[in-house]
Amino acid sequence: MTQQEEPPESGAAVDLAALGRQLRALRRRQGLTVQALSAEAGVSFGLISQLERGLGNPSFSALHRLAATLRVPLATLLSGEQDAAVVRRGEGAQLPIGVDEPPEQRVVRELLTPRSSALLQLIRSTLPAGFTNEHRPYRHLGTECVTVERGRLLVVHGESRTELGPGDSMTYGCSTPHWWANADDDETVVLGAVTPFEP
Repeated sequence: MTQQEEPPESGAAVDLAALGRQLRALRRRQGLTVQALSAEAGVSFGLISQLERGLGNPSFSALHRLAATLRVPLATLLSGEQDAAVVRRGEGAQLPIGVDEPPEQRVVRELLTPRSSALLQLIRSTLPAGFTNEHRPYRHLGTECVTVERGRLLVVHGESRTELGPGDSMTYGCSTPHWWANADDDETVVLGAVTPFEP
């Protein structure tokens, strides 16, 4: 990788200072040294060091490899570090609802973190009475913490079965198959925070 490659987009303005701050923050959050990130991404140590200082002339290919290694969308890397992002009440993105599902399986999910966030997602799920996804348990990389706002939630994680009531929380690794069921006669509302990291 040389520093003479074509920039990300011809004529596009990239805020190198913001990119550098974001790159450094993402790298440190994942506990990577510049050398380790260089080895994993296949991007030169010198270019990464320059970028973190707000310098350099990165190619699209180099930025794409860095974003992929840091497990974030390229847009997140290019957006620059943000101190705060506000999602107002009722303005969170609505995640798709399975319209072909029976009514008791139609969970309303509102994303309470920005769409661009790949390191943390907070989702409010409203589970109708009778909901269960026992027939389609989840299994993916990451760690999840759920808190019941209203109602009762059954969480089955591997062989463990735990019923949670209002104010109760549970944290678990997502690589173990897990599923939820609404254990209440009415709607159950759950806040779930998910990160792509797992101990």
